[in-house]
Amino acid sequence: MDLRHWVYEMFRALKQLNFVKHITILVAEQNAKVALDFASRGYVLKIGELIATGTSEALAANPDVKKAYLGG
Repeated sequence: MDLRHWVYEMFRALKQLNFVKHITILVAEQNAKVALDFASRGYVLKIGELIATGTSEALAANPDVKKAYLGG
């Protein structure tokens, strides 16, 4: 199995923990696509500065986030 598989498995486990235990989990992840696939909310940093925040759907649709982090 490749690293991508293990990253998705980790996010699935965290999502389940969030759902079952009703706890907030903060994850710092370089792969914005994967993070937004699993997150309900996100915070986007660029060189340590907060440049965007919102629901994962809103961030995935944000043109600046798409251009810089999602290959769009």
